[in-house]
Amino acid sequence: MANSGWTTTSSLADSLDDVRSSARIVREYEGVMPQLVEKQTLGEGIGLSWQELTYAALTAQAVTETTELDNPQQLSDSLMTITPTVVGIETFITDRVRARITKKGFAKIGSLGQSAMQRKKGEDGLTLLNSGATTCEPGAGNTLTSGYVAAASYNITSNTTEPGNKPIRCVLHGFQLKDLFDELVAGVGTAIVVEGPTARVFGSRFDLPIAGSEVYEDGNITIDGSADAVGGVFAQEAIVLVQGRAPRIVDVRNEKRGGGGNHVYHYDEYAYGERNSGVWLYRMKSDATAPTS
Repeated sequence: MANSGWTTTSSLADSLDDVRSSARIVREYEGVMPQLVEKQTLGEGIGLSWQELTYAALTAQAVTETTELDNPQQLSDSLMTITPTVVGIETFITDRVRARITKKGFAKIGSLGQSAMQRKKGEDGLTLLNSGATTCEPGAGNTLTSGYVAAASYNITSNTTEPGNKPIRCVLHGFQLKDLFDELVAGVGTAIVVEGPTARVFGSRFDLPIAGSEVYEDGNITIDGSADAVGGVFAQEAIVLVQGRAPRIVDVRNEKRGGGGNHVYHYDEYAYGERNSGVWLYRMKSDATAPTS
């Protein structure tokens, strides 16, 4: 039997539809490394590996009118081999789930798999900054300054064995970039900031080139237990990303599980390799404590 009184939303709570007005996926860093390195494609029908020959430089000599040139220079070659490997991710959604979840949510989840694949590709590229690089850094627990980035850049472009070509890339965690920001604006204080590099950084964060090296932020760089991060400075040609088969998505029907549903498989095939090891790639390890001021 009904009670006397005003009818409000609380009195008819069981009659209210529960509707999701919006949906989103957790934001993630897709990574910047695949966009900053040299890309090559493994052609079909040529085996499992991408291979590049390198020929050593020859030495010329002065010849006078009385010189009898009898000093042949021997040709020397070396082979660089990169073998792409397959990575993948699988999801399974039952028909019951597909029919019951909000359409707004279902429209969003389709991109999750490919985002995960792209993030892995970025993270795999970052491993080269630590494992295959020459050190040119302040080191664990120390603050990064622009001088280290500049030193790495000049060591690449003026290397006495084989100079690297531009573009030069600098990839750092945002907490490392904050130290570069602090270095540049340290003298601002209460002074008026006139138009120029300092004003630009002060207003829009640090994205200025350093000694010809383009600077990029990558939040996929890991901060270790000591609050240190490893970035890097490298010539674009130093790192080669070899793509095997193009990324693909396969949808497979499965009637046996959960009343029927679909497996969705995401695949990619790639591998990174370092060209001219120890010459064109420099590690940049420094303190990456979360900034507070």
